[in-house]
Amino acid sequence: MVILFDMFNLPEDIYEIIFATSQQRIVGKLLIRTMIKQGGTFTKTEMSFFATKLHEGEMVAEIDEEPYKGKKVKLSYNKRQFYDRIVTPMKSMGLIDYDLYRKIYIVSDKFNKEMIRIGLMWLKELRKNGYSR
Repeated sequence: MVILFDMFNLPEDIYEIIFATSQQRIVGKLLIRTMIKQGGTFTKTEMSFFATKLHEGEMVAEIDEEPYKGKKVKLSYNKRQFYDRIVTPMKSMGLIDYDLYRKIYIVSDKFNKEMIRIGLMWLKELRKNGYSR
């Protein structure tokens, strides 16, 4: 996944940087908030249940985006697209992990560590080309 951002117009909401559409942002944010409420983990079954509730349009959530701010809204999101456009990119960026042995999804801080590593790679590139400040 490619993250494009403008450092002069960086949004306050991390989900606006990570996801392309408002629907993806809403679902991604809801997923993380729900996982955190459950101790930061979801079993494979719980993730499937979450995806199924979204798919069937039975997920009720309070959204903090206009025009729904503060209102409880029923959400609907295709189950396959949930895994393809939400879960898989979040796993590949290090926002969530999947433990194959315990079969659980875990909220992760690897995203932060990778962003730091990318910054260090940039500094290394600058030094390699003779730039010092």
